Amino acid sequence: MTEALRVEETPIPGLLVLRLPLHGDNRGWFKENWQREKMTELGLPDFGPVQNNVSFNVDVGVTRGIHAEPWDKFVSLATGRIFGAWVDLREGDCFGQTFTIEMGPEIAVFVPRGVGNSYQTLEPGTAYSYLVNAHWSESARDSYTLLNLADPTVAIDWPIALTHAELSDADRAHPFLDEVQPFRPRRTLILGAGGQIGTALATLLPEAEVLTRADLDLAQPGLENAIDWASYDVVYNAAAYTAVDEAETEEGRREAWAVNATGVGRLVEVARHHRLTLAHFSTDYVFDGTSELHDEDEPMSPLGVYGQSKAAGDAIVSTLPRHFIIRTSWVVGDGKNFITTMASLADREVSPSVIDDQRGRLSFAEDLARAAVHLTTCGAETGTYNVTCSGDPVTWADLAVKVFEARGRAGTAVTRVSTEEYAAGKRVAPRPRHSTLDLSKVLATGFEPRDGSEAVQAYLEALPRT
Repeated sequence: MTEALRVEETPIPGLLVLRLPLHGDNRGWFKENWQREKMTELGLPDFGPVQNNVSFNVDVGVTRGIHAEPWDKFVSLATGRIFGAWVDLREGDCFGQTFTIEMGPEIAVFVPRGVGNSYQTLEPGTAYSYLVNAHWSESARDSYTLLNLADPTVAIDWPIALTHAELSDADRAHPFLDEVQPFRPRRTLILGAGGQIGTALATLLPEAEVLTRADLDLAQPGLENAIDWASYDVVYNAAAYTAVDEAETEEGRREAWAVNATGVGRLVEVARHHRLTLAHFSTDYVFDGTSELHDEDEPMSPLGVYGQSKAAGDAIVSTLPRHFIIRTSWVVGDGKNFITTMASLADREVSPSVIDDQRGRLSFAEDLARAAVHLTTCGAETGTYNVTCSGDPVTWADLAVKVFEARGRAGTAVTRVSTEEYAAGKRVAPRPRHSTLDLSKVLATGFEPRDGSEAVQAYLEALPRT
């Protein structure tokens, strides 16, 4: 009876051995060498191969490597046998870790980028095949990390002594381990680092590269060549046009669509090409606010230009295999925001009129950053997640009263008004009346949002007086 397909881990993180069923009869055998659905269900990364190469080896003892390359590789044999050897050349605690296995057509190995790959043929006429998820080019060779096959530190026990094996001059000249510069892991990139969420992400991820809109403008053509995208693996996109009222003007409409839709579309294509995970921040403005509670499956129904452009961007991001859309509302972060504005008014003895018929929950930028990192690292399924503070929904006027009372002013100093009363004589974009987002989905991943009332209180205690 033919054994079932299996995927096995090895001492090198991410390096996987696959046991492939061979279906044989008097004519020979057949195998499913690469079967995306079955293999990914068993734990193989969905690595998106784009090129297949075959290395044919005439004699026994042909030995190639050790090469760590800037792409993932799926190694298998069409015919013959090899002794395969891998060395982790990635920066980190496992640098120098080895794994070896004898392979025939019944075994395949998935090799993550940065792991050194090598083999020695054990039979004549061995055909070594490998899928890779980046197109090879002559310039790519410059980014290889190389190790000498005879390195005494890793001490690979080659079946045929290297003195009797067939090696290239280039492979004989590779450096030893103590001279190897470790293969750098892909980095994290934060876009929109000048905004409230981008600032919070940069604080939470001090090793990440941060770019403001001045550094990289999604609205400008040529995004695909603006930076070395291949050096990243996760991109947090906090860049957006957020001037809700200004978006209703002729100039604002163009800019909102350029950044929130067209620019996001360019970013998605870059992410698709380089197999990046994209975490993208969205908004309650994609809904018309007629539902009292919005879940992630509710069809988008934006009222104004800002919401329409964000909804378009969300739709594009959702086509990306590795994406997280973090949908939020009423964001509070560093700099000017609703809480700081109300606190300043309270300190200056000003008595404002505040809208009392729009309901929702606040979202603190530091919590949104924490949720985004949680979703990209906890193994959560890709998709859209609502993230705000927890607790009972409130109105803007409720929040203003809380701020005033915390600053020693009477809550009655805040005049509660309707949206229509507040907007009279002003150029104000339409806003959803109900912005409360259902948090069930993100809670199921193990993320715990802060209670909104407690978060406001903590924020106010740290806020200096005007």
